[in-house]
Amino acid sequence: MFNPSQSDVRNFFFDVFSKAQQKSALSDLEKIAYSVILEHPEYHEILSNKEKYLDFQYTPEMGQTNPFLHLSMHLAIHEQLSIDQPPGIRDLYKQMCHKFGDEHKASHEVIDCLGEMIHHAQRNHVAPDANVYFECINKKLNLGTN
Repeated sequence: MFNPSQSDVRNFFFDVFSKAQQKSALSDLEKIAYSVILEHPEYHEILSNKEKYLDFQYTPEMGQTNPFLHLSMHLAIHEQLSIDQPPGIRDLYKQMCHKFGDEHKASHEVIDCLGEMIHHAQRNHVAPDANVYFECINKKLNLGTN
């Protein structure tokens, strides 16, 4: 099983950004990652400064989102949608897109729920539970968030 380190993940995003800036060929996965990076111009300065941010520690006290975690979550959602795993995620995502009229906003809403599911699993020392994930998404679909 592939288990990248923090450094591996960060280097992947630094390399994708650098290659794209140099107009170098990108693999299919790199193209997907770059499309996500383009949706987040607020991270371009970070991705342009590997020396400063490769080992930078993002803590909750800082009040900042870890850009590498955020971009990785986008890739996770993309993968889930491509294979409809867990089963039904693709339909829920389409509903979220319809509700918000914006795929990027819908992705962020789903990312919130993915994070909630992961937090729940870690806090309770259990495997991630798709029911927790889907409950969160359904709440957002029915109640709305902005």
